[in-house]
Amino acid sequence: MAAAASEPATTRPVRVWMDGCFDMVHFGHANALRQAKKMGDVLVVGVHSDDAISKYKGPPVWTEQERYKMIRAIKWVDEVVEDAPYFPTPEQLDTYGCDFCVHGDDISTTVDGEDCYSALKNGGRYRMCSRTQGISTTDLVGRMLLMTRDHHLDNTNGAIDNQEFAELHEKCPWTGVSQFIASTQKILEFSSGIERKPNDKAVYIPGSFDLFHCGHLDFLERVRQEGDYVIIGLHGDAVVNWYKGCNHPIMNIHERVLTLLACKYVSEVVIDAPYKITEEMMEQLSIDMVCHGKPGSPVPPCKDGGDPYAVPKALWKFKLLDSGNDLTTTILIDRIIRNRISYRTRNQRKESRELEMYKEVYGE
Repeated sequence: MAAAASEPATTRPVRVWMDGCFDMVHFGHANALRQAKKMGDVLVVGVHSDDAISKYKGPPVWTEQERYKMIRAIKWVDEVVEDAPYFPTPEQLDTYGCDFCVHGDDISTTVDGEDCYSALKNGGRYRMCSRTQGISTTDLVGRMLLMTRDHHLDNTNGAIDNQEFAELHEKCPWTGVSQFIASTQKILEFSSGIERKPNDKAVYIPGSFDLFHCGHLDFLERVRQEGDYVIIGLHGDAVVNWYKGCNHPIMNIHERVLTLLACKYVSEVVIDAPYKITEEMMEQLSIDMVCHGKPGSPVPPCKDGGDPYAVPKALWKFKLLDSGNDLTTTILIDRIIRNRISYRTRNQRKESRELEMYKEVYGE
């Protein structure tokens, strides 16, 4: 009698751990999470509490609840562990059934220079992913602090004295002021690749979506109740600067595109979308509904004085939605400005220590 064929052994899903502060979540964080997810099947993300970050790094810009929510909205994240320990251990990975931890290829330390991942490195349960050059929370905070002086980083109007301008660029390569270089490959990596189904209801949302935050996220969650396919009409830098003024936007259009594409509620992004919505545009994108947030908030008219929403209103395809969240980019910037001394001190301490370690490792 022939022996029964043995059933193939079931392969246990590889569970990957990644943790961090994830303050002011941006596409650099998202890119790290994307890379970590590719190393396994399930991505578990530990997010540190406000108390832990304040103790080891300095005050966070976003609250822990905001950070938990933002990480859950990134499309590569499967599970979120709140109040994760600042120093991960093999025992912690075992608790959540994770095989190894992933972190960027920069050196991660506390303000006192302690390596946060030494225990995992020593145990052989540490992997690295490539850090996204040209973006960091430190950099974004710096951009907002500079707004209080009403100038741009190119210093063309001489608003920063030479010493301060030089100091801005003498930073550690991991957290200093630098320029993100956009590419079509990066956009493809962030795009979901999910095609719109014939019966999907498409909802179009125009805006700047600068410093993508919980106010934006709650609005997009509300929008998803109105349709199946969410199209973001992302305004270009010049358009945003025209209707917001000052040094807006804080993030350029390439940075804002990637941040939006990482959000699980976003289906598609129209890059450098026109401010005025035309009938041709509605037909070309097969838009079923146009939505705008915060009922009662002023909508800047077009340069010709017209209503940018005139066409969808005439077609009865316009709706005002209230997400219940009053957080705006302006309020977020105000947080930074009110606490600028604390944030500047935090950034300087972190950059100084990282620069020392960079020189020790690379001898530069």
